[in-house]
Amino acid sequence: MRRIAKAIVLVPLAMLAVAFALANSEIVSVSFDPVTQSPDHRIEVPLFVIVFAGLIVGVLLGGIATWIGQGRHRKAERMHRRDVERLRTDIDRMRASSGSVAASP
Repeated sequence: MRRIAKAIVLVPLAMLAVAFALANSEIVSVSFDPVTQSPDHRIEVPLFVIVFAGLIVGVLLGGIATWIGQGRHRKAERMHRRDVERLRTDIDRMRASSGSVAASP
């Protein structure tokens, strides 16, 4: 079911991306020097490359920011897992000792 839902969303998005790329394939000049506007500091690429590169960089930066923001939750989960493991060990030790006490009389 999840694969079908994913396909229903991703296939139209992919078709839109291809249509956008085909409609915006003209070459644009991108300058990285805001002061001199020198042709030495320019690249010429199709417009869709600039747009897609911006989207990719935005997604990556958003993912990194989210991962950093969730650090405290990951730390808390590790702490809780250690506590659960310690408590399970204590329970097993108590069961073993109570079994030996009940068997001794």
